[in-house]
Amino acid sequence: MGTTEAITTSEGQEAAALLERARRAVDPELRRALEGLPGPMRRVAMYHFGWEHADGTPAAGSAGKAIRPALVLAAARALRRDGDGQDGRAGGVPEGMVRAAAAVELAHNFTLLHDDVIDEDVTRRGRATAWTVFGVPDAVITGDAMAALAQRLLAQDPHPASGAASARLASCVIELCAGQQADCAFEQRAHVPLDECLDMATAKTGALLGCACALGALYAGAGPDEVEALDAFGREAGLAFQLIDDLLGIWGDPGHTGKPAGADLIARKKSLPVVAALTSGTAAGEELAALYAGPMIGDDVRRAADAVERAGGRDWAQAHAADRMGRAVQQLSRAVPDLGAAGGLLALAEFVTRRTR
Repeated sequence: MGTTEAITTSEGQEAAALLERARRAVDPELRRALEGLPGPMRRVAMYHFGWEHADGTPAAGSAGKAIRPALVLAAARALRRDGDGQDGRAGGVPEGMVRAAAAVELAHNFTLLHDDVIDEDVTRRGRATAWTVFGVPDAVITGDAMAALAQRLLAQDPHPASGAASARLASCVIELCAGQQADCAFEQRAHVPLDECLDMATAKTGALLGCACALGALYAGAGPDEVEALDAFGREAGLAFQLIDDLLGIWGDPGHTGKPAGADLIARKKSLPVVAALTSGTAAGEELAALYAGPMIGDDVRRAADAVERAGGRDWAQAHAADRMGRAVQQLSRAVPDLGAAGGLLALAEFVTRRTR
């Protein structure tokens, strides 16, 4: 189905169109940036984005759904009128926004390259991960280069907001690295409080979605209060996104997710539904803790998923995702009182919390 899912709701159809528009606008900028990398790193990066096979020949793979670039562009449209007079629910890509959107996508993909190494994931987007093909050193170094490319795109951008955008993106990267570090540390701890896990997820996932929205606001010429409100909107939506992602990590269809069934359980990750179950004070939570104390073998993955559900982890995650989306809308209304002008942002937020992969 390409980079978007078949959704029948009007919001889903709008989100699909926004994602496709963002992908078309940003991909050429991304390709230009990656072409500037030295040969070996360029090859790893082009493979990771799905544009080349491991041998360097062209591929027609997917570069991802472009959620973060789409948020940059949708935020910019929500806070200013385009030259063609169209509002935040329609129109093309706002002029001058593509570099900011591409920078966010490069930052996101640098984290994916590193995450795959850290988590020892062997598949992404239905194909072998870069580190399994090119080795850990090349994958990590290419991720480092992508982070630098993201900053260079903004540093070389003549837009008056590029300096503030660069500083915000740099701060965001530090925050999401702290979130990733906490996520790794949780795997070595027997007990993780739920509030601490929520803070980790906000840093690891919410920060970059918030940054994407904030960059769109900055490039639209918004004031400080509006920028912060858009950042808060993205953070809340990002936490909802992570909750859904964690649910997919347990119950997602491998044919859609591109990862083995129960991948997060196999890795004994302290994801949000798991931590909710472990801290539930239920017999099922104790059963899950016992399973997590040893390697997942045989039928253990199915038993662990069942324990998470019986302990209330699945229901809690679904309900909390909905609650966070409500909070996101409240934050958005601070910057865009007429939510009709923010239709693109709302459609994208709805998309990420109702996806199946």
